[in-house]
Amino acid sequence: MRSPTELAQVFRDKQLKLKPQRQLLFSRLHQNKSHPTAESLYEIASKQMPGISLRTIYQTLGELAEMGELQLVDVGIGATRFDPNTGDHHHFVCESCRAMHDVDILTSPKMSLRRGGGFAVNEVGVVFCGRCNRCNHKQQVRSPESQAKDKASN
Repeated sequence: MRSPTELAQVFRDKQLKLKPQRQLLFSRLHQNKSHPTAESLYEIASKQMPGISLRTIYQTLGELAEMGELQLVDVGIGATRFDPNTGDHHHFVCESCRAMHDVDILTSPKMSLRRGGGFAVNEVGVVFCGRCNRCNHKQQVRSPESQAKDKASN
């Protein structure tokens, strides 16, 4: 995603309203690697700018996605996430904390179907699921007693 200053110029060039709320969102999204939802952006933005509306956030995110500045990511774990990394990459989702991380795969980005059945594939997205390092570490440092309880209840 372009810098907040560059995005402001793009909005001006397209004759879109450039309000302080939008500029705040540009700065909150720039180099954001957390794959935020509209609601999580609203929570953060409303602390910095009381009165910002969820509608403004959705509208701005939609316009940025239409411009190709954001990817919409829906991996079936709840609300759609927004990813300012528009480069070719895939995602890892932690099954424990639901954090999403970018993943680069060392294979050809051009995949095709063996038996296509007439499908026209526009893009391929891979989602890895498991436990992130933080949740993995938490699991490892739990007491032996709580681990034994978990095993007994399964």
